[in-house]
Amino acid sequence: MSVRTMKSGVVTDEIYAKGHENITARHRTTLEITRDAEITPRGDCIVGVRADKSVKDLDEEIKRRIRERAKLKISLILPDYGKEISFHASGSEKLELSHPTDVVIRKSGYTCPRTLAINSEIASADMDREFADLLRDRKTTVILRIEV
Repeated sequence: MSVRTMKSGVVTDEIYAKGHENITARHRTTLEITRDAEITPRGDCIVGVRADKSVKDLDEEIKRRIRERAKLKISLILPDYGKEISFHASGSEKLELSHPTDVVIRKSGYTCPRTLAINSEIASADMDREFADLLRDRKTTVILRIEV
């Protein structure tokens, strides 16, 4: 999907990813989507693989707004199941948004090239377990929608 600017001035982008049998979604402080095709159970923050974008690939307007310390609304959507989880996180001028494979959302204020947002309301462990279990199927599509 290309970036959309809504009448309200909100800019939206989406990252499409797939499920994987090793997704556990048990990390207490982070949530991640990766372009990597394979993961081990040790990657307990990962909620999607084979993503079509990383933070590096996001539109420059979205990146600019995130770096202006914008408040982000982030949604994880399972279109095949009609399920969605939405939460808020913060941008920061410290965010590089330059990693070629990963998108990481953090409860803490820690930043690195992989970080999309900080001070998140949730991490992967906070997800509804039924939602997380659906991510364990490689056929499951998960959409990470970013609204700034």
